[in-house]
Amino acid sequence: MNATAIGILYIISAMLFVFGIKMLGSAKTARRGNLLSSLGMMIAIVATLAVKGVSFQWILIAGVVGSAVGFVAAKRVQMTEMPELVGLLNGSGGLASLLVAWAEYHSGRLVGLSTFTSVAIILTAIVGAITFTGSLVAYGKLAGKLPGKPILYKGQQIANGALFLLAALFAVLFICKPDGIYLVFILVVLVALVLGVLSTIPVGGADMPVVICLLNSYSGIAACFAGFIINNNVLIVSGSLVGASGLILTQIMCKAMNRSLANVLFSGFGAVTESGAAADGPQGEAKPVSSSDAYHILEAASSVVFVPGYGMAVAQAQHAVRELGEMLEANGTEVTYCIHPVAGRMPGHMNVLLAEANVPYEQLVEPQDSNPAMGMTDVAIVIGANDVVNPAARDDESSPLYGMPIIEVDQARTCIVLKRSLKPGFAGVENPLFFKENTRMLFGDAKATVSDLVSEFKDS
Repeated sequence: MNATAIGILYIISAMLFVFGIKMLGSAKTARRGNLLSSLGMMIAIVATLAVKGVSFQWILIAGVVGSAVGFVAAKRVQMTEMPELVGLLNGSGGLASLLVAWAEYHSGRLVGLSTFTSVAIILTAIVGAITFTGSLVAYGKLAGKLPGKPILYKGQQIANGALFLLAALFAVLFICKPDGIYLVFILVVLVALVLGVLSTIPVGGADMPVVICLLNSYSGIAACFAGFIINNNVLIVSGSLVGASGLILTQIMCKAMNRSLANVLFSGFGAVTESGAAADGPQGEAKPVSSSDAYHILEAASSVVFVPGYGMAVAQAQHAVRELGEMLEANGTEVTYCIHPVAGRMPGHMNVLLAEANVPYEQLVEPQDSNPAMGMTDVAIVIGANDVVNPAARDDESSPLYGMPIIEVDQARTCIVLKRSLKPGFAGVENPLFFKENTRMLFGDAKATVSDLVSEFKDS
């Protein structure tokens, strides 16, 4: 295949990437967008393999092994584990870019590297290494293999800054003499690997949606740099798209929490707030309610809004929630599902779970659309959400959450909160919603509790 034909295929694949990402913006077209982007990637791979000098033997082996691993992972992963899988995929992208940089440096250092190529190699290595280890830490936090709370120590930011400067110093030395001491490149990689770990451990579980977006952006940026190393246009384009979209999504997540990216990365949010909340103690007396009593409240309601959170994901209650929503609709109740942008452990986590349960897309609403009508809503059902419905974010200037936009379920005529206990959420902040006059606490596993409510409707 000649260079012109390969260039045309690269342009087609790049267009498919753009259209695919655009279609991911809607739940109705997201599946087709994913398939379109996959088709674009397949075309790009075929075009790249058509270049002369490629060793098909090793590519076929790697392709078979990688496809098998990906197929098994996709089939076995639970929807509740999707954030962890995304974290691992981000890390895999960073590692792949790092290995490309390493291979190109190893093969090119003896024949001489241009300054441009040297810069591309070292930038790819640094960003790829940070992405790899940072994603592994994010995976560990999301999977519960590492503490979800921020891990802090004295002088942490100074140490991270020193490591960054050290990496920059080694990078400059490498660029000045890329065919010099091999050890310099190894030191850059090692420092970047450590920096990826130390820059992620201070981030608490409540901020994981932002970190996932940022690491996704890093993986795209590393791939873009790798494209410059091997002079592959489609890799540059696709990496740029992923990097830019990841940064945009990171900004959206920060805006949804009314916090800056620097605050998310360096504040250690969640480490101090828990001790403060524990010192304050309970802010009133919660009012428990049984499934039978909750059924009577719902049976008389003309409007109900569901507010899902990570607790719904853990309990895998999305199908039971959809069934309860259908029961309410059959009873003449208007049903909507209000989703906060940072609910769950990754962007769109709740949307994915509800889509899996075949909840109609038209019933999904955002906080800015639901809040104005919340005062006229008969019942708000909070399923495992905590920080995104905490009224302290609106009313208490001393709260760490103050200023964060929330779903104002406390304004509904009745608020039913499904939780296992009164413990704070990932942010470690006590929730005064639990002690409001119009709040009723329905304790227990969310799936079992919602199933009990469904049974009440079926038996009525």
